[in-house]
Amino acid sequence: MIPRLRRGALVVALVASLPSCAAVVAAAEALDHVGSYTWTLRAPGFGGFSGLEMDSDGDAFTAVTDKGTLYTGRLERRDGQLTGVRDVESGPLTDHKGVVLAAKDSDAEGLAAATDGRIYVSFEGHHRVLILRPGERRLFWFDQPPEFRDLQLNSGLEALALDPRGRPIAIPERSGRLDRPFPVWRWNGTRWSVPYTVPRRGNFLPVGADTGPDDRLYLLERHFTGLAFQSRIRSFAYGNDGLTDERLLLETRPGQHDNLEGLSVWRDGDGAIRLTMISDDNFNFFQRTQFVEYRLAGRGTALASRESGG
Repeated sequence: MIPRLRRGALVVALVASLPSCAAVVAAAEALDHVGSYTWTLRAPGFGGFSGLEMDSDGDAFTAVTDKGTLYTGRLERRDGQLTGVRDVESGPLTDHKGVVLAAKDSDAEGLAAATDGRIYVSFEGHHRVLILRPGERRLFWFDQPPEFRDLQLNSGLEALALDPRGRPIAIPERSGRLDRPFPVWRWNGTRWSVPYTVPRRGNFLPVGADTGPDDRLYLLERHFTGLAFQSRIRSFAYGNDGLTDERLLLETRPGQHDNLEGLSVWRDGDGAIRLTMISDDNFNFFQRTQFVEYRLAGRGTALASRESGG
């Protein structure tokens, strides 16, 4: 979700900037754009997607919205390119008793699926990470650190993933200062801690994350220019004491895609790593819900060789 803005000004700015399917900046040629699909659905409350999980072959998806609605479905492809969405089901997230979440508690932002079928869900506003059991929409509580309460109201736990050992990691959208790295919160089964950080570079802010089949952390970041959205993707290796081998994979031009927030990384039938993303239209008529896919084509641009501290 982006900060509240005057709607009229944003409409004019976005219309003026949208256009050209501009290419990514020259320094980031490691991802090839496979395709995009604009998803429309005549259903109350459709839109606002912030979290995404694909199954291992990129067919079935689970997505969550800023208003606490969980969607499942399947993506259709022809010759490897997105062509449609089918078998869609949706319903509201509830507490462990089955009561639909109140509006103040329902701003879901990130998803991370475990191998046993459980899904972790991160929230902002009421900042927390909860668990969905397989096939359910009931959320179950586990220990939360008191520091979560200090996160900024509209800049909470946007990026959620599981590390290679299956431990949930959550990254807030803001670090508090332009020169301060983003903390990476990790749950070890007993408590939350911040064992390492992500370096903050420029104006981009974390909005989505996933650990790929190559055991690298892929971080989706967003920058709102005041005119349109830009997206950036960096990847990292998990080191013993922090994140290493930082690579810039993608940096789009303003308006190339809509407000990409959800990210899932998987391997296709040809053995290539794919990154599937979904956009948050903020429930605005002038924005779009898009599925966007890229294929990893090369190493990327190395940004740092040292660990990011911890």
